[in-house]
Amino acid sequence: MLALSILSLILMAVDQKSELLDDVRAALVVVVTPVTVIADYPSRTAEGMQSMFATRGDMRERITQLEAELLLLKAKTEKMAALTAENNRLRDLLGSAAKLQDNVLVAELIGVDPDPEKHEVIIDKGTTSGVFVGQPLLDAQGLMGQVIETSPYSSRVLLVSDQSHAVPVQVTRSNLRLIAQGSGVTRQLELMHVQDTADIQVGDLLVSSGLGDRFPVGYPVGVVNKVEHVPGKPFATVTATPSASLIRSRHVLLVFTEEQLREPLAGNGRDS
Repeated sequence: MLALSILSLILMAVDQKSELLDDVRAALVVVVTPVTVIADYPSRTAEGMQSMFATRGDMRERITQLEAELLLLKAKTEKMAALTAENNRLRDLLGSAAKLQDNVLVAELIGVDPDPEKHEVIIDKGTTSGVFVGQPLLDAQGLMGQVIETSPYSSRVLLVSDQSHAVPVQVTRSNLRLIAQGSGVTRQLELMHVQDTADIQVGDLLVSSGLGDRFPVGYPVGVVNKVEHVPGKPFATVTATPSASLIRSRHVLLVFTEEQLREPLAGNGRDS
C-alpha cells in the first residue's frame, strides 16, 4: 500500500510537470470509457424516464391551460361580437337621433309582457329621467309605440302592433291622411276606413302626421304591403309592415319635443 501510494504520487508529479504520460493517459481513457458509460447508464436511464414523464405531465398541463385559454378567447370573441352588434345598434340610434329635431333619451328594454294578447314592453327609464305618459318611443327604423305607465325607474310601453293602439299617419307619396291601428300581429298594421278610390299602393311609406298632438310629424310608422279592393264595399283592405323592429330592438329612443320640455312633466298613470 505504501509502495503504491508512493508510485501514485510520483506519477501525479510527473503528469503535472511534464507531458511524458499523455499517451498513456489517452490509452487508459479509451479503456476506461466503456466502464464509465456502463456504470452511469442506470443513473441516466432513471433521469431520462423521469424527464419523459415530467415532460408528459407538463404537456398535459400545457394542453389543459391552452384549452382553458381557448374557451376564454371564445367567450371573449362572442362577447366582442355582442358588443359590436350593440355598438352598431347604438350607432344606428345615434344616426336616427341626429335626423330628429327633438331631444331624445336612449333607453333599454328590460321586460316583455307575457300575455300574448298584449303587445307591451318595459324599459329602464322612468320619471326620474323625465319620462312621461304618452311619450313616443322609437328605434333606429321607426315608431315603436308610446309610454302608457311610468314609475320612478321604469316605464311600460304600448307597441304600435297592439290592437288598442292607433296612430294618425300620412302617405308620403300622396299626402293621404289615415289611421294605422295595431292588428294584434307583431308584423302587421291595419289602415282604417281607406276609401276604395284612395290614392295608396303597395310600397308607400307611412309617417306620423302629427294630428292628435301625441306623435310629432314625420316619424316612419310602416310600409304598405297589401291593398285589396273588395267589389261592392266602400273601403279597401289595406295593411302595412311596421318600420320599427318590434321584436328585435333592444335599445330605443324616448323623444322630447321642445314644447314638452317646457311643459311640466306628467305624473304617473295609465293612458286611457
